Amino acid sequence: MKNAQPTIVVVGSLNSDLVFRAPRLLAPGETLTGTGFDEFAGGKGLNQAVAAARLGARVAMVGRVGADGYGDRLLATLAEAQIDAAAVGRDPAGSGLAFIIVSESTGENIIGILPRANGNLSIADVEAAADAIAAADVLMLQLEVPVATSVRAAEIARAHGTRVILNPAPAQPLSRDVLALCDFVTPNEGEAARLTGIPTDTDDGARAAAEALREQGAAAVVMTLGGRGVYALSADGERRAPAFPVKVVDTTAAGDAFSGGLAFGLASELPLDAALRWGCAAGALACTRLGAVPSLPSQAEARALLGGQA
Repeated sequence: MKNAQPTIVVVGSLNSDLVFRAPRLLAPGETLTGTGFDEFAGGKGLNQAVAAARLGARVAMVGRVGADGYGDRLLATLAEAQIDAAAVGRDPAGSGLAFIIVSESTGENIIGILPRANGNLSIADVEAAADAIAAADVLMLQLEVPVATSVRAAEIARAHGTRVILNPAPAQPLSRDVLALCDFVTPNEGEAARLTGIPTDTDDGARAAAEALREQGAAAVVMTLGGRGVYALSADGERRAPAFPVKVVDTTAAGDAFSGGLAFGLASELPLDAALRWGCAAGALACTRLGAVPSLPSQAEARALLGGQA
């Protein structure tokens, strides 16, 4: 660990989540009367940053928000979580938006994203934050900002011994050169299937997809499998971590909470098995509350769920 406190830089998206609650998810062409509406801070980058910060990491965010009320509220969310927002710029394109429908019967969701300012995050923005990336223990990346921007951030990190975690969401084709920059690639089962063309609904399928991603250049693969827990594959072999049983209210940001927990564990120099458990605990707790940022757990909550495993 480079720092006395685990230190993480997140290069990624910040969105306002517009959440529509319904009895169930809609079918194409269907109109369904909703049961509620809320607005939350979100975006995979912001979610992962707040998740790591609430668990105890010192976090800096690199991103863009609009010069609008949404942007004001997103910056306020970062400030409340004590996240360094010096590298978050204001953009005339407007803040990113996510349109989310949540099924009240299952907690499952469907999400549409309008990137706006997130799509303008540039290589120059990342290079301006190079010192922070170089000094961090872990760099977290996703795919809701331009891939070239994330690649440049990863290059800076690798040049200075900062671990790189790429959450390849939303899934899109990635070259060997991109994957080779990443210490950990963390798809969920659906993303892994889209990236490899291999069904992941069985343990054998998950293993085959992880092997394919490693063959494509990823040093290690950590795949979240919902209620089946987590499967990890690296040069050291394979590992599994079980899911914590909880009552599911809303799965929004559960994957981001897992990523934050994993990053916190790795930045704290915990063994991978322990870092996986931190991720699983954070992800499970995020399923028990509605919304993205409001669902992200504190360190005390995660420790309580982990019990003697922390």
